[in-house]
Amino acid sequence: MELLTERCRVRPFRPEDADALHAALSDPEVMRHVEPPFTLDRTRAFVREAGLCAPPRVFAVVWRATGRVIGHVIFHAFDGADYEIGWVLHRDFWGMGIADELTRALLLQAGRQGAEGCVIECVPEQTASRRIALRHGFVYVGRADGLDRYRRAL
Repeated sequence: MELLTERCRVRPFRPEDADALHAALSDPEVMRHVEPPFTLDRTRAFVREAGLCAPPRVFAVVWRATGRVIGHVIFHAFDGADYEIGWVLHRDFWGMGIADELTRALLLQAGRQGAEGCVIECVPEQTASRRIALRHGFVYVGRADGLDRYRRAL
């Protein structure tokens, strides 16, 4: 899968992307609602296990102006005919509407792939993800494994 948005390119991961991705995944503030910050070895394993697998569950987000990997999106079959979508971005790119841009593109792609709906999961404290989900027509459907789940039919 490859997607172009106004400012980003979403593409399959390459092994060499791990070093650039590590700048985001090692930041405690970026990872506050996700997992403990990643070491470089853990980032490389994440790219290998979630991005270079078949089918991939995550994809690289590249800032088109510079070619820099600035994070990743989550995009994979989830439950039944739904897809899970999400994003983790380097802190330098917060507050710019990039998550909204990526969400729009992922919703369209899920529809092209025949998904019946999309799901966003986040910890209850992750208010930014909740706001983005609601802004894009997702509705709260409950909590599972400590994560709030939002779903939008396509």
